Amino acid sequence: MSIGQRLREEREKIGLNQTAMGAVGGVRKQAQLKYENNESYPNAEYLAAVAKIGVDIQYVVLGIRSAQAINDEEQHLLAAFRAASPQIRQFMLQGIQPMQTFVAGNVGQQIQAGDHAEINFKKTTK
Repeated sequence: MSIGQRLREEREKIGLNQTAMGAVGGVRKQAQLKYENNESYPNAEYLAAVAKIGVDIQYVVLGIRSAQAINDEEQHLLAAFRAASPQIRQFMLQGIQPMQTFVAGNVGQQIQAGDHAEINFKKTTK
């Protein structure tokens, strides 16, 4: 993802249009549009100004979210993870792995899903 794409993402997250974001950064809408289309790049003055309204500048420039962009719940989770033993960390990671749906068994017998639901199919006679 490019600097312009990340800048647009941050602008949309905050809920500003290009004119308003440009005004915060001290530039016109056309300059904001060029930043978002990677036709030109914002200077430090612009970045400092938009940082004051919550734009994660580290993310815009480097593509890495800053610790300040993490909400309280995420900070609490990260602190708990860092304080945990290796075994607890492994358990925590396993608990938050994305659920994966899988299908197993022979047709007409059983289908298993990632949420542990069980469905049995029985032949019916007419």
